[in-house]
Amino acid sequence: MKIPVNSFKRALSSGYSQLGIWASFADPYATEAVATIGADWLLIDGEHGPNDVRSILAQLQAVAPYASHPVVRVVDANPSVIKQVLDIGAQTLMVPMIDTAEQARAVAAATRYPPKGIRGVGAALGRASRWASIPDYADSGVQEICVIVQVESVKGLANIDEIVSVEGVDGVFFGPVDLSASMDLMDQPTHPDVVRAIEHGASVARAAGKAAGVLATDVERAKGYLAAGVQFVAVGIDILMLVNSGRSLLREFRGDRDEKRPSYG
Repeated sequence: MKIPVNSFKRALSSGYSQLGIWASFADPYATEAVATIGADWLLIDGEHGPNDVRSILAQLQAVAPYASHPVVRVVDANPSVIKQVLDIGAQTLMVPMIDTAEQARAVAAATRYPPKGIRGVGAALGRASRWASIPDYADSGVQEICVIVQVESVKGLANIDEIVSVEGVDGVFFGPVDLSASMDLMDQPTHPDVVRAIEHGASVARAAGKAAGVLATDVERAKGYLAAGVQFVAVGIDILMLVNSGRSLLREFRGDRDEKRPSYG
């Protein structure tokens, strides 16, 4: 048996743009439904979604038959969590709140076996090696791992040149909401200063041969980032797609009557 090819990593290294959807329900049935939409990648969110290792595993299994590549965002840079998520078969990791090259190097090391890293050798017990059915997993498996670090603060942007130079980091994902807060522009992720900062960071990443990504649910802003060379863009969040669609549907019937409805609670 051969290790599954990481289509997302191959696309990024070839320079192709990749459109993604955030999968935030922490439920395999819902995430499988999202996988049928046809996005290039989907984000299983272990930072803000109510996920644990078992629920992430269930979602990886649910989306395996589909073309959308699962990217797992871990809760933080804890190497123990990274080890578990890799062992259950995640090939692409997104790690939030990376502010320095030292932190980025620690993340990369957590995904590599000694002597190049610190990952514990035990994948033969798990899904990553298909329970030892992939005998050369220690070599071929690591080659298919894709490491994305999130830069979402003023400090991180100040260190972007050093972060993107770290060996083992394949791309940088910019978080506009956290970045806007760090820039004292709370809840203004499309503010011109935030957009300029992200586009600058993306240009630095590209110059270093690394891919740049961003979350942009505003259609025109997403198109703007793609035009500026941001390579992988999450253009929708499943929960918001559902509730916004439902709210819009009810407005078609109620108009402005929501504000006038009596309360019985």
